[in-house]
Amino acid sequence: MSSAVQLFREQKYHELKAQCIQQGRLFEDPEFPASDESLYYDSATRGKVEWKRPKDLCEDPHLLVDGMSSHDFHQGRLGNCWFVAACSCLALRKGLWQQVIPDYSEQEWDPKNPGKHAGIFRFRFWRFGEWAEVVVDDLLPTQDGELIYCRSNVRNEFWSALLEKAYAKLAGSYQALDGGCAAEALVDFTGAVAESINLAEGKYGEVISEQMKLFEDLMKVHKRGGFISCSISSPGCPSEAETELGLVVGHAYSVTSIRKLRLGERLTFSFQAEKLFMVRLRNPWGKKEWHGAWSDSSEEWKKVSDSERRNLGLTVKNDGEFWMTFEDWCKNFTDVDICRTVNTSYFSLHKTWQKEMVCGAWVKHPEPLLNRSGGCFDNRETFLQNPQYLFDVKKAEDKVLVSLQQEDRRQYKKEGKGDNITIGFEILKVEDNRRYRLHKLTVQERVATSPYSNTRSVFLRRTLQRGRYVLIPTTYIPGVPTRFILRLYTDVPSKLRELKADRPKMTCWSLLCGYPRRVTQIKVHSAEGLQKQDRSGGADPYVLIKCDKQSRRSPVQHDTTNPVFNTQVIFYRRDIDTPVTIQVWNSNLLSDQFLGQAVLAASPGDPREQQTLRLRGRGGREAAEVPGHITVKVLSSDDLAEL
Repeated sequence: MSSAVQLFREQKYHELKAQCIQQGRLFEDPEFPASDESLYYDSATRGKVEWKRPKDLCEDPHLLVDGMSSHDFHQGRLGNCWFVAACSCLALRKGLWQQVIPDYSEQEWDPKNPGKHAGIFRFRFWRFGEWAEVVVDDLLPTQDGELIYCRSNVRNEFWSALLEKAYAKLAGSYQALDGGCAAEALVDFTGAVAESINLAEGKYGEVISEQMKLFEDLMKVHKRGGFISCSISSPGCPSEAETELGLVVGHAYSVTSIRKLRLGERLTFSFQAEKLFMVRLRNPWGKKEWHGAWSDSSEEWKKVSDSERRNLGLTVKNDGEFWMTFEDWCKNFTDVDICRTVNTSYFSLHKTWQKEMVCGAWVKHPEPLLNRSGGCFDNRETFLQNPQYLFDVKKAEDKVLVSLQQEDRRQYKKEGKGDNITIGFEILKVEDNRRYRLHKLTVQERVATSPYSNTRSVFLRRTLQRGRYVLIPTTYIPGVPTRFILRLYTDVPSKLRELKADRPKMTCWSLLCGYPRRVTQIKVHSAEGLQKQDRSGGADPYVLIKCDKQSRRSPVQHDTTNPVFNTQVIFYRRDIDTPVTIQVWNSNLLSDQFLGQAVLAASPGDPREQQTLRLRGRGGREAAEVPGHITVKVLSSDDLAEL
């Protein structure tokens, strides 16, 4: 994936600015004009709006006044509290907002050199795996001399209004920003990985152990530069209705701090205190706060010293920011959006992840082998007609993070197609040597299923055992075309790549040596009753599967005569007359010992059910029996694109 910044609509900021300065005029953006088409995608929605520049609204306009803070701005008339909540989170991380507003000091108004101002600004957003630079003019929508959308607390500060305009341009119009999810904007600001949690379904308000796990996880996210926002969904309750304790339904709040607060006296050798788990939130409206325990002027704060209150930044005023206990937070909010900034730096004290990223698409095609829009696992006939991605887990076990993100559909609202599509993915453990697409689920294991959601991103964390896996991203319903981006994070490199071929390719070499005539899948489940090999009465067995001059070996199972292997392999066979041999060996420091084998013809007509076979000595299928049995499943087909 390219690290270069892409220019949205091919507009070059420096060239456009230089032209305007040379011609002595202020920039007017032809790609996002100061007209109703930039405000609305719905022709029925209209209002009397005047477009004005900051210099027409105040005497001394600035991009930033005294830096940036999460208190800098208010929402305005647009229903985009989610965007404003994301801005609150962004304002807390200087390194990140400087990425969104590049060279902010160069873009600033300079009262000493007014001729250098050209009414043009640029912002950067992470868009589908790449940073995109969006250029805007500074004509802003107003009524009665006041900004009607996002605005700063300080009358002459305009970074939030201009950032909102750039984001609206990316979405197609201001109206396209009405309704959304804070996590989406945070991903666009940072390239972070988004995760959504339903607090009610997870019973975090009831189960204390789960609550504490979540608190520690969120505190780690916050400390490592991630973002958290939350909201209350209440079916049947009107949006923006207020609860008895002052919280607003259907409204995005940003989490601005997570702390453990101690109450009590510090003694000489110990700290005897009550420990409180606390969270601080901000309402993008800049008013309307929580009225429950630990609200700004509540009795509970009397237990906390003045210095500790100052340390926490407690202010007793209706500024939209307030504290509450984590338990109350879990009980009163229903939905949480988390954006994790996954650390991929080699120069870090924290855990470093190996990142793989691919772009793909669900594409409809009437030919089953070419269709890539098969729907979710419930659509058994078409599920495997989706893009398939192979990756390897190299450690005995590894924690894996997966993020699937569909393209931003707000740009399609004008055509009435702006709603997110319900998406998700499956992870299947497959044959250790698979190199071609899956066509039928037989011996493979379904090891993980993501949530299916109509959010822009779907996220999953899983610990997987050593082996080879296929990740299948899907839409919920078959035949829904759209693009997606897939990100995979593991402890060691996973070599994520798309499986495109259905069968081995016909080459000059295959014409000389022979093209495969049969495909055979083998799963060795287990063995039992093996011959004891050491003084303790155990063994260290592994299986070696041989077929047509190819072989695959399983990991060693230690100190057992009844091993469970769960080893899967697949062979494309040129010589179909040579049988498949499954051997059991004992791993030894000096020389491995042969424990027995099973020999199979592996023909298409053979039984496809799991079978238990007696182990025999070296030789053919009539060799002498030896101690032990092996349980296997074998499937063969002369259609190379069947399995």
